[in-house]
Amino acid sequence: MLKTAFVTPGAYTVPSSMGGSVERVVEKVVPCLLPDIDARIYGRLGKRLPARDRLNGVRIERFPATDKKRYFRLVCGRLAKFRPDVIQVENRPLWVPYLKRDFPYSRIIVNLHSTTYIGTPYLNEAQMLECLRAADDIQVNSEFLKSYICGSVPQVTEKILVNHLGVDASRFPGKSTPKGMAARKQWRTKMGWGLRPIILYVGRLVPQKGVHHLLSAIPGIIAAEPDALFVIVGSAQYGFHRQTEYVRRLYKQAEHWKKHVHFQPYVPHDQITGWFAMADIAVVPSVGQEAFGLVNIEAMAAELPVVATRAGGMKEIVVDGSTGYLVTDDQPDIVPELASRIGYLLAHESIRNEMGKKGKERVLSEFQWKHTAERWLKFQSNRPSFGCPPEKNEKLVPPS
Repeated sequence: MLKTAFVTPGAYTVPSSMGGSVERVVEKVVPCLLPDIDARIYGRLGKRLPARDRLNGVRIERFPATDKKRYFRLVCGRLAKFRPDVIQVENRPLWVPYLKRDFPYSRIIVNLHSTTYIGTPYLNEAQMLECLRAADDIQVNSEFLKSYICGSVPQVTEKILVNHLGVDASRFPGKSTPKGMAARKQWRTKMGWGLRPIILYVGRLVPQKGVHHLLSAIPGIIAAEPDALFVIVGSAQYGFHRQTEYVRRLYKQAEHWKKHVHFQPYVPHDQITGWFAMADIAVVPSVGQEAFGLVNIEAMAAELPVVATRAGGMKEIVVDGSTGYLVTDDQPDIVPELASRIGYLLAHESIRNEMGKKGKERVLSEFQWKHTAERWLKFQSNRPSFGCPPEKNEKLVPPS
């Protein structure tokens, strides 16, 4: 049986109730790989979490992570005892050369979740080349991210494997189901929003997520739908409510539309389903290099039509005209296109419902965590074995 170690960055715990999409992917995918592999997860030690634990049958080992060098060193020490056949590093390419040197008999996979850590200020061009060439495999979550890497480091093209992410569809009952209808009524009553049309944004409040463009589209939308409510769920960082300069600008921008905008600071992921349940449309107005966008498939799982930009990998998820609409991520056209598509959906309930059902069908057939796990296992079945690791490993020097 393939012994596999999954090394998380140490930014958030696993499970990650207070945020961390990288950790959430590990939390959801790795248990789905059992019993085909012997898996262990290495991550951050958190409050009320033991140093050694099990998550849905997977062993987790946790370490203090305030000092990243020490965290990496402690993880490597434990890896030397486990002697894995495969070590998968989550979103930290800088660690790959050190792992490849210290564990030459293990296959090293770097699983990239975004473009963030393969460029400045984390890596310069020379380091990016060194780190990605040191990996035996490079797994990415979208064709967009694959193309991005190929354009920067064409030497590693043959190593790149695309594995789309997923969702636990059962957590997001659609409004066509009795459970979904009940949740919708319960949450709308709780918030006092009655039958108002609700346009939902869920995500971090940072410039590249494009929330300012959504707010700019409000006048054009409420001119046709005066009762529309825009619900903005999220904060600048996972698990924190601190207002950055950008967040303050968003609040100021929305002042003129107080009756139409509700800001809800960060909501833990285990509580997010209610916000999807009461919405009519989900909007993902990203203007940055969005590698995938988990919120798209969460919205589709909840039977919401999605209005998203064509940024990054989102056009691999949302089918324009079928499960929602894709709009440009370029100025000055993004605002009028958002207003047009959102306004059209608000005016046509039957189309919203049809798109929502098609989105749910697409999620069930392609974007569940079990699909991500199945592709991972298929990838590994086609890769060569590196043999048995040595009994001892003395180097274990962390990266600078």
